[in-house]
Amino acid sequence: MKEAQASVIELQVAVPGQDPHVRAYPAGEYVIGRGFNADIRLRHDSVAKRHAVLCVEHRQSSIRDLGSADAVRRNGVVVSSFAPANSGDTFAIGECELLVVRVSERVTSSVAVAGTAETPTKVYAVQQAQEPMSVDELQPLKERLQELVLRELDLFRRTALNTLSSADLRNEAREAIEMLIDSGNIELPSFVDRSRFVREMTAEIMGYGPIEPYLADDSVSEVMVNGSAQIYVEREGRLYQATARFTSNDSLMRVIERIVSPLGRRIDEGVPMVDARLPDGSRVNAIIPPLSLVGPILTIRKFSKRRFSMERLVEIGALTEQMAEFLRICVRYRKNILVSGGTGSGKTTFLNALSESIASDERIVTIEDAAELRLVQPHVLSLEARPANVEGRGEITIRELVRNALRMRPDRIIVGECRGGEALDMLQAMNTGHDGSLTTGHANSPRDLLSRLEVMVLMAGMDLPVRAIREQISSAVDIVVQQTRFSDGCRRVTSIVEVDGMEGDVILTQPLFAFKQKAIGSQGEIIGQHVGFGQAPSFYEKLEESGIALDRSIFGYASATSERSSIYDR
Repeated sequence: MKEAQASVIELQVAVPGQDPHVRAYPAGEYVIGRGFNADIRLRHDSVAKRHAVLCVEHRQSSIRDLGSADAVRRNGVVVSSFAPANSGDTFAIGECELLVVRVSERVTSSVAVAGTAETPTKVYAVQQAQEPMSVDELQPLKERLQELVLRELDLFRRTALNTLSSADLRNEAREAIEMLIDSGNIELPSFVDRSRFVREMTAEIMGYGPIEPYLADDSVSEVMVNGSAQIYVEREGRLYQATARFTSNDSLMRVIERIVSPLGRRIDEGVPMVDARLPDGSRVNAIIPPLSLVGPILTIRKFSKRRFSMERLVEIGALTEQMAEFLRICVRYRKNILVSGGTGSGKTTFLNALSESIASDERIVTIEDAAELRLVQPHVLSLEARPANVEGRGEITIRELVRNALRMRPDRIIVGECRGGEALDMLQAMNTGHDGSLTTGHANSPRDLLSRLEVMVLMAGMDLPVRAIREQISSAVDIVVQQTRFSDGCRRVTSIVEVDGMEGDVILTQPLFAFKQKAIGSQGEIIGQHVGFGQAPSFYEKLEESGIALDRSIFGYASATSERSSIYDR
C-alpha cells in the first residue's frame, strides 16, 4: 500500500464480451488502442491501434482523440479534439467504454499504485489474508486460469494469431492473465508471488511450461517429463527429480504440439510418437497415449553450448595426453575412425573434438539427423536428414545424404551416427578414396560395434555373404574408440582398438589403450587409470617408412590417473 500526492485517475474499462475491471493511472500520458504498444489496451475490432490518449495532470485530466475513423464520444457527444475527464464521465472508444470512477490527489486505502508516469501501472485490489495453500491446492486455480486465457485468446486467434511472433503471443497471454486477475475472475492467495505466477503461467500457456527454467539452465543436459506430474533433469550425469510439474496432461500436450507443429510434424492418436528438435538444436522425443500408459512423455536432450576440445577432455580425465596424441595422428593421416558408445556416453562431443585435427584446407561434408556437430574449419558443408511430413511424404534419409555427399567432392565425410543401411554406403566410401572419414555408432564395446555394422549392412537390403561384409569392414575401419558413461556420471574413453585385417572369417582387433577401474570412492565416484598395451598399430610402420617420425613410447603402460571429474555434455 502506498500513498501519493500526484493526480491519479481510476477508470472502469468495459470491453464487449469481457467483464469490466478497474485500473488506476498516476500522472502521465497513456495511449489507448488495440495495438501491442498501447498503454490502455482495448482488444476489440472497433478500436484503432492508436485511438486516443489519456492525459493525467495535476489540474485537469483529459482524453484526446487521435483522429480515428470512429471518433471518441464523451457522455454521448463526439469529441472534436480533446475533452476533460471528470468523475462520472463515460468515454466511448469504438464499442468499448471507459468510465471515470474517480479523479483524486491522494491514493485511497483501497487502491495500491506502483511505478511511475513513464511506466503505466495496473492497480490491484487488496485481498483478504488467507491461510497458506499448498502447491497442489493451486492446481484447480491454474486449470481455471488456463481455460479462461485460452478462451480469451481464441477470440483473438481468428484475426491475428497466425501472423504473430512467439514474443507477441507471449505478450497476448501475459496481458490476458493480468486482465483476468485484475477483473477478479481469478483471485490469487496472499502467499502467491503475483509476478512469478504470471510468468510461470505465461510460459505454460505459450512457452514450454515449467521446464523452461531447465532448458535455460546450462548445468542441465537432459529434461525428462513423465506425464504431467513428474519431471526429471540430468545434471553432471545424474538424475534429479524436479519439484515443478505441469498443470495437466492437456497442458503438456500443448507444449509438445508447439514444439512439433513448426516443423511440419503432427502428434495424435494416429501418430503417437515423434522426433523433433528445438530451435537451438536440442533433440526432442515425444510419445503419447495409447502407447504411453502414464500420459504424454517428453524427453529433451539439450544441445550443449560448450564445445569441448581434445585438450579440455584430457584436463578433465576423459583420456590421457598419450591417447589424445595418438588420435590426432590418426585424424591427421586420414585413418577411418568409429566412435562407439551407449546413449549419452559423449560420442558427439568426442567426434567434435576429433575433428579439430582435420586440416583447414580440406572440404568436409557432415551428415546428421539433427545438426549438432560444430566444426572449426572454414570449408564445412552441413547436411541434415528430413523426416516425412504430415502426409507421410518428403523424407530424406541419412543413407540418401551419404550417397549425395559422394558427388560433392568431399575430402572427408563425417556422419553423426550410423544406425541403418547407410553403414554400407559409408564403408564403401571409406574403401573408395574417402579416407579419414569419421562416424559414431551405438554399442557396448568395439567388438559389439563391428557385429552391429554387419547387421546394419544387411539392413541396406543387399544379400551379401557374411564374409564379404566382414572384409568390407576390416578394410574400411582403422580405429574404434569406445566411450562409456559410468555410474557416477563421468564419461571416459574406455578403450581404443585397431582393426587389423582378418584371419579366416574373424575380424582381428588389437587393443591399444584401455581404462582399468580400481575402486569406487566414498561418494560413489569411479577410481581408475588409463593404460597402454605397449604395442603400436600396424600402420605406424607405413608412416615411418614414409619419413614421418612417430613416438612409440606413448603406447607404454601409461598410468595417468582418472580420479579427476570427467563429466561433459554430449
